Amino acid sequence: MPETPSARGAADSHPELPVDSDSLTPKAPHAQPRLLALVAVGGAVGASLRYGLASVLPTAPDGFPTATFVTNVSGAFLLGALLELLARLGPDHGGRRLVRLGLGTGVLGAFTTYSTLAVEVTELGRDGHVPLGLLYGLASAAAGLLAAAAGIAVAALGHRGGRRALAIQGEPADCTDGP
Repeated sequence: MPETPSARGAADSHPELPVDSDSLTPKAPHAQPRLLALVAVGGAVGASLRYGLASVLPTAPDGFPTATFVTNVSGAFLLGALLELLARLGPDHGGRRLVRLGLGTGVLGAFTTYSTLAVEVTELGRDGHVPLGLLYGLASAAAGLLAAAAGIAVAALGHRGGRRALAIQGEPADCTDGP
C-alpha cells in the first residue's frame, strides 16, 4: 500500500507519487533527544568519577600527572572491553546501543580526558619539564593502546568462556563470533 503524502513530509516535490519505503529512515542517534539525554547523564556520572579520582590522586606541582594517566589508561581498558563485549553480543540496536551510548560515550567518554592530557603535556614543556612532558605524553598513548587491547582480549576471553559454560550446562551457545 503506497504511503500517503502526509508520511512524506512537507518538502515532497511529487506528492502524487508513492513513497519508496527504503527512503523512510529513522532519525540518526545524534538527533534523538532521549539518546542525547542518556549520553548527558552518563557524561555527568563519568565526569564525577574523574573528579573523584583526581581528588584521591592529586598531582604534585611539576610532577607526573598520575590522576589523568590512571583515568585515561583505565578508561581505555574499560572502553575496549565494553565495545568488544557489545560487538560480540550482536548488532548495535536496542539495549546494546543504549549501553554503548550511556556507558561508552557518556560515562567513559567523560571519564577519560585526553584534552587534560594535552594541556598537562603543554604545561610541563612550558614550565621547563620537557623530558617529563614527552615521557608523559608517549607513556599515556602507549599505555592507552595497550590497555584498550587488553580490555578487548579480556572481553573476548570472557565471552568465549561464558559461551563454553552455557554449552556445558546444555544451553544453546549460539553466538556470532565463530568457534
